[in-house]
Amino acid sequence: MNPGHLRILTDMLALPTAPFVERHVAGYVQEFCRRRTGLRCRQDPAGNLWIELGRPRRPRLVLAAHMDHPGFVAEEMAGRRTVRARWRGSVPPSYFKAARVRFFSEGRWVAGVIRRIRTEPTGNPRSPERVTDVAVAVPRPVEPGSVGMWDLGPVQIRGDRLYAVPCDDVAGAASTLACLDELVRRGRPAALAVLLTRAEEAGFGGAIAACRHGTIPPDALVIAIECSSRSAGARLGDGPVLRVGDWVTTFTPAATAWCRAVADRLAAQDRSFVYQRKLMDGGTCESAVYCEFGYTATGLCIPLGNYHNVERSRGRLAREYIDLRDWARMVRWFVALATTDIPYEGRIPGFRERLRELEKEHRSNLRRYSVFPETVHDARAAISSFAAGCVR
Repeated sequence: MNPGHLRILTDMLALPTAPFVERHVAGYVQEFCRRRTGLRCRQDPAGNLWIELGRPRRPRLVLAAHMDHPGFVAEEMAGRRTVRARWRGSVPPSYFKAARVRFFSEGRWVAGVIRRIRTEPTGNPRSPERVTDVAVAVPRPVEPGSVGMWDLGPVQIRGDRLYAVPCDDVAGAASTLACLDELVRRGRPAALAVLLTRAEEAGFGGAIAACRHGTIPPDALVIAIECSSRSAGARLGDGPVLRVGDWVTTFTPAATAWCRAVADRLAAQDRSFVYQRKLMDGGTCESAVYCEFGYTATGLCIPLGNYHNVERSRGRLAREYIDLRDWARMVRWFVALATTDIPYEGRIPGFRERLRELEKEHRSNLRRYSVFPETVHDARAAISSFAAGCVR
């Protein structure tokens, strides 16, 4: 594990964030770019961050991750010791009762406990009710607009596993910065851009806006980065996951195959690199948005434990967790994708050539065993004979 990359990861996971109030993560990213030669960072009209490395002479590779995690936004004080806050994200209402929360207000954390919640129906049988607002008991006033998160303890590393509240998707965003850091350090040219979006957990707010505003070049290949629930079949420690699709759709097949070709070469060069290929259908990710808007897009992710801070086996809130080896391998995969000489040509690498070989191999047999009208009688005879032989 590169110590510098680990520092980027742990620093970002200590930042407060929630949908629409990602300013602390965005500030870290902007400072990160200012400190590195060759990186240019700007905001699009929706506040998404667009980071460029190099000036492309070929279709640009875009790594996209989101800066938010399910959380709270303080709205107002209802008395001296109670803050009303808006909740944004997907967590069952049963987990909110007397849950501990902390708000980052005026430069420090303020701990509190949820006393009341307000819910509304969703019309979705999978999750029929959702929380909209909460009342939190706090020891001192909290400024309106302050970010609130579950109070579950600090970032912690135990062996190969890292535990933190906002792994999804702050760890994904951190992996893109680690990739940029490595490319800058090596001085490697790469037609690479990073898109860090807002409000994914509230319903793809930033990704939709990025498509509407034309933030992403139309000829780009977009790879959306996620931390995805391991319940979809991926195993922690078995490597990052090439995500062929999600709950809504499958992604661009040629883009997925290109990522696999680069990973296969990386694995052939270094036996310590392993990866998985899965249909991660536990939820919907930004790749589906980019595909719907006509972009060439696929997805990479790392398996995630305690998705959205829900530890279902014990019926409680808990920190999310990832395997650091998966995260480090994903960063290596990004670097390989950005610097590979395997071109993306809009089709599955090597597959057309293999089909040509098979065509040559089968040509003579296709001619020799051609089907003629009279063989219909043979088919009928075969069916009759087989049916008679099957009677007992």
